[in-house]
Amino acid sequence: MFGLMPYERRERGMMDLFNDLDKYFFGDKSMPSMPALSCRTDIEDRGDSYLLSAELPGFSKEDIRLDLDGDVLTISAAHSGESEKKEKDGSYVCRERHYGSYSRSFDVSAIRQEEIRATYKNGVLELTLPKKEAAPAPAARAIEIE
Repeated sequence: MFGLMPYERRERGMMDLFNDLDKYFFGDKSMPSMPALSCRTDIEDRGDSYLLSAELPGFSKEDIRLDLDGDVLTISAAHSGESEKKEKDGSYVCRERHYGSYSRSFDVSAIRQEEIRATYKNGVLELTLPKKEAAPAPAARAIEIE
């Protein structure tokens, strides 16, 4: 199960949230105009498999890509660049929706990779990740000291 933990997970403290709020409210030019896209992911142990559910609201099925490279599964999604054209003509009064890309990787070395299945419905990507059969634990024995 620990192999499914995402790479580069960072814990954010309460003070970081207040600092970000202060910067966004008063306008810090060094900060991007909107926070980076984030993807909330749940991983449920279902006995013989894991169910990975990732929220990707606003993406179409065609915007999402799943890549398997060795023992690394990467989920990536990108919105189209149509917003850049609208941004240049200056017609926005307020712009809060974010367009961009997102990518997240998971270690799947304990998964039967050829049997991974994916569905996408209502902004949620679900991956069924069948577990590999666990190798039997070696029998307990005493070791003689020479």
